[in-house]
Amino acid sequence: GTDMQCLPMFIDYIPIKNMTLFITLHAHFCSVPTAWLHGDPRKVIYPTDSSGQYCGQKGTANAKKAILFYFNILKCANPAVLINLQCPTTQMCVSKCPDRFATYADMQFHYQFNRSHWDYYKQFCRPGFNNPKKVLTHVLRDEDCPSMLVPSRPFLQRCFPDFVTTNGTLTVANKTVFKDSLDVIRSVTELKDAATGIISLLDAKEVGIKIVEDYASSWYWILIGLVIALVVSLIFILLLRFTAGILLWFIIIGVIVVVAYGIWHCYQEFSILRYQSGADMTISDLGFQTDFRVYLQLSQTWLVFLIFLGVTEASIILMLIFLRNRVRIAIALIKEGSKAIGYIMSALFYPIITFFLLAVCFSYWAVTAVFLASSGEPVYKVMSSNPDCLYANQTCNPETFNKTNITQQCTGSQCSFAFYGGESLYHRHIFILQLSNLLVFLWLVNFTIALGQCTLAGAFATYYWAQKKPADIPICPVFSSFARALRYHVGSLAFGSLILAVVQVVRIVLEYLDQKLKGAQNAAARFLLCCLKCCFWCLERFIRFINRNAYIMIAIYGTNFCTSAREAFYLLMRNIVRVAVLDKVTDFLLFLGKVLIAGSVGVIGFFFFTHKIPIVQEEVPVLHFYWVPVLTVIFGSYLIAHGFFSVYAMCVDTLFLCFCEDLERHDGTPAKPFLMSPDLQKILGKSESPKKSRL
Repeated sequence: GTDMQCLPMFIDYIPIKNMTLFITLHAHFCSVPTAWLHGDPRKVIYPTDSSGQYCGQKGTANAKKAILFYFNILKCANPAVLINLQCPTTQMCVSKCPDRFATYADMQFHYQFNRSHWDYYKQFCRPGFNNPKKVLTHVLRDEDCPSMLVPSRPFLQRCFPDFVTTNGTLTVANKTVFKDSLDVIRSVTELKDAATGIISLLDAKEVGIKIVEDYASSWYWILIGLVIALVVSLIFILLLRFTAGILLWFIIIGVIVVVAYGIWHCYQEFSILRYQSGADMTISDLGFQTDFRVYLQLSQTWLVFLIFLGVTEASIILMLIFLRNRVRIAIALIKEGSKAIGYIMSALFYPIITFFLLAVCFSYWAVTAVFLASSGEPVYKVMSSNPDCLYANQTCNPETFNKTNITQQCTGSQCSFAFYGGESLYHRHIFILQLSNLLVFLWLVNFTIALGQCTLAGAFATYYWAQKKPADIPICPVFSSFARALRYHVGSLAFGSLILAVVQVVRIVLEYLDQKLKGAQNAAARFLLCCLKCCFWCLERFIRFINRNAYIMIAIYGTNFCTSAREAFYLLMRNIVRVAVLDKVTDFLLFLGKVLIAGSVGVIGFFFFTHKIPIVQEEVPVLHFYWVPVLTVIFGSYLIAHGFFSVYAMCVDTLFLCFCEDLERHDGTPAKPFLMSPDLQKILGKSESPKKSRL
């Protein structure tokens, strides 16, 4: 089949045109060649001084000056202005940040007796300026040197005040006050107001450094934990082929027991802490703490855990009571899937290909986004200390600035670098291009996932429709299915992925608008936006479900996307009870398996990194935060288990859709025999004669 009925631009039967389709659309729609031509990643890597020169770039005069210094940080309104290089003060590249309080006036006084004071101060003056006797007012007017120096430390390659909180008091170099250039006593809090948010950023940096150190100390053990998760997942799948029923019931009982133990443990901790002084403080009163162990000293924390685990336990038990027969059917269906996996073991390793392709897509998007973000031209603006200057913040040309009358009307004004941008049509629409780049990124990601789903569906469909198993199954079913998908179905997969990508972009735009309207007082707009977010979330879930089943129909019959989606939708609607029970219960059981694997490895990691295993206690590295390797092991184990179980889920979905199609096309007579296995016929109440299904 072809996709001409759906969208003429997608032509399945011309492979060369399919391969050039993405390149043509991306180049035309996102202007990638233009971004790569005008983009300069150095603008992102290196800070830029007032002259537009990069700090720390090799081969330039600033090669050894990698840090940006602000002459008067009090002029900076907030940290966003600082980071975006739009602070209305002179910015200069330096090799190190100031480490002491000093003013230009004090330097001139001490210079009469000791010239070393000028040698230190001139490091932060404009290059070439070497006149310490120049009148202070003229120095400040021309901004030859900073009026004062504040002890600072580099952060994001920029000098920020070295804030330290001592006994709840904010200090800089152990001082709470300092003198400015006019010999006026100023408070350190004024520096804080000029750099609001920097303290929290510095704290976040310290936490980040500690996390990196923890990874450096424990990476070996984290890797061992992930290998254990890999081995356990493989063993689990191999055992699932032969003892699916026992293992899945073991999962259910195991989860119930683990959650029950969690309820008991949380109740014990809550009972102990509820009577201790200080433990009755609420989590909101405590605020955010980098040491998560502090929260474990609160009774409210264990109460929240207790309620959550209690609701989870009750939900699982009620589901098992009312759906116990459906669970048995789902287990039997997974057994049939286990047989298919046994014949097509290579399918278990296909997620590695998907991961590699996703990494390529992400790298391509990230590089393109950086080039787009850095494709602006240097923009220079008039900066003046005179608040009455009419030309302030207007664009200027540094080459012709001194020839204008601006310097006469605004004494001390300068034409300084402000930011990267531009006034051309291209530069005014960089945001649109970034949004287009995001759309193509989501398109490629969804296409990669769709390619994997179609490949696996084609491989498992060959198992189902084979009359003699395994004789009629191809030698390399996964490779054959992958080749068919690339040869015939690229257009169908691309079109389905495009629909999903457009909906995802709309959701991202709605989230962006929601963030912008958080402070708005218009309740109607907020309500409408909330409704739109909910509707598009539901739409995305629905499209994902339809696409997944459409790709199965494409793999089976080779029809185009629109036809396959329509046939899959009607087929599922005619079997809605089976879809709701078998498919969802199967997904639930597989999810429990992933949770059990990740949880088991996570528990082992917790006891190991908290020194609770005496045998290997001496081998445990010393960590700042034990939860860093524990969470990494849990998350990594879940991803590994998800990679293997996603193959199982696709196998079960494919067999289920094939079964529904088999029921409608055949009646079990010798003329139209069922192609399903005898075990599956028995499970679902079918035999080799027309009978009414028990479902």
